[in-house]
Amino acid sequence: MAESLLSTPLADLHAALGARMVPFAGYAMPVQYPRGIIAEHRACREKAALFDVSHMGQALLEGEGAAAALERLCPADVLGLKPGRQRYALLLNSEGGIEDDLMVANLGARLFLVVNASRKALDFAAIGEVLPAGARLSPLPDRALLALQGPDAGRILAGIAPDTAAMRFLDVIETVLDGAPAIVARSGYTGEDGFEISLPAEAAEPLARRLLAAGAEAAGLGARDSLRLEAGLCLYGSDLDSTTSPVEAGLAWTIGKRRRVAWDFAGAARVREELAKGPRRRRVGILPEGRQPARAGTPVLKDGAPVGTITSGTFGPSLDAPCAMGYVAPEAAEDGTAVTLDLRGRPVPARVTPLPFIPHRVLR
Repeated sequence: MAESLLSTPLADLHAALGARMVPFAGYAMPVQYPRGIIAEHRACREKAALFDVSHMGQALLEGEGAAAALERLCPADVLGLKPGRQRYALLLNSEGGIEDDLMVANLGARLFLVVNASRKALDFAAIGEVLPAGARLSPLPDRALLALQGPDAGRILAGIAPDTAAMRFLDVIETVLDGAPAIVARSGYTGEDGFEISLPAEAAEPLARRLLAAGAEAAGLGARDSLRLEAGLCLYGSDLDSTTSPVEAGLAWTIGKRRRVAWDFAGAARVREELAKGPRRRRVGILPEGRQPARAGTPVLKDGAPVGTITSGTFGPSLDAPCAMGYVAPEAAEDGTAVTLDLRGRPVPARVTPLPFIPHRVLR
């Protein structure tokens, strides 16, 4: 592993568990453990899995005018977010492209932000530029972030922190876990019930070991990718980038009703036009025939003509079949459309299908 890579607070635990480490967003991260990606994937769908996502960017945003300032870059209704609730949101540029997707939580007197690892420096700089004098953004580099996901996650965490039992999807609380102050959100990125737990770096390994002892299985980036793809969830840098609009990505639902009246956020002109006239391409689910996955970059054809590209593809253990998503022209975006994938010169029949591939099982 390159010496320049950063480590998370769980680096020693990953080594003790026999993780295979890979570079990811500037960090040494576990891609899988000895039992393998499929076993980790199934553990999350059937029981519980524990992911180290401490590479993500965490920050507090507070002070007069902070939420309104964030709304200049973000079309979500941040001002209307109730205390104790969290929301999935997008940061847009002036052209209506997605600079990042993030989670925003209202902790009462402050907002708690979680952004993608590869984008955190850019995100924090962009937010800082729009803040008024009375507001401030405080990154939290000394905190870890754990994701406990799966149908047993609620039972496992309630055994440590009983106050989490009453939480529902997208609730967020501040609590104490094994003596450490923590921010706990009932959310995740697998399509399963679960929690994301922010806590001081030094408290991460003891808590992780306790969660594993209670029945969670350690899982790495490989299972996280197959889980989120089956759940139809985007990965920034693959399915989203600074040229992709919320409408193209099928994420127009993140634009608050109030925001669609004023249209006062970055890139609003493009978003408004695409909502009215339709985008030039749309994100869709695609199911190839056979057993071979269609990886990112695979061309999509309809009647022999190029109509799009796969942006994410893998073998879905829960589907027992390959699945993919990508962007296609509007004429190929209707559910059930027959398309052909060009897998290194070999044509493979496929069909456009609704997302997600696996229904979400969050606790509402």
